[in-house]
Amino acid sequence: MFELTRITEDREVSPTRSTAMNVVTQLLEFRQAIYKNLCQAQDATFELMDALLLTRKAQSLADLSLSCVFRRQWPSVYEALQDTRPDREQLMKLYIAQIQPSEPIVLAGDHTRKVQT
Repeated sequence: MFELTRITEDREVSPTRSTAMNVVTQLLEFRQAIYKNLCQAQDATFELMDALLLTRKAQSLADLSLSCVFRRQWPSVYEALQDTRPDREQLMKLYIAQIQPSEPIVLAGDHTRKVQT
């Protein structure tokens, strides 16, 4: 957060860059709020969430532990899942607050049949 503030103070910022910086600031604030809500094992749980977001074809928890953003040894995956007890209601409020009121909510589903061979 300090670096973003320093950049905006040092020079004029174009509207496009200003919008991008606002989005980054919002993301940082959102991530910090989630981090505070995790209670115990915050670091390991947060890294595990990042690994889940960034690992395309994770088929096991061991795959997540091999992600470059998960900087711990693989047993920490299980410890993080066992130790963290986030307030689900508070997390849901944080998620809902991210939905822009001007954007319509679109729900989609796939109704195609899987052809068995």
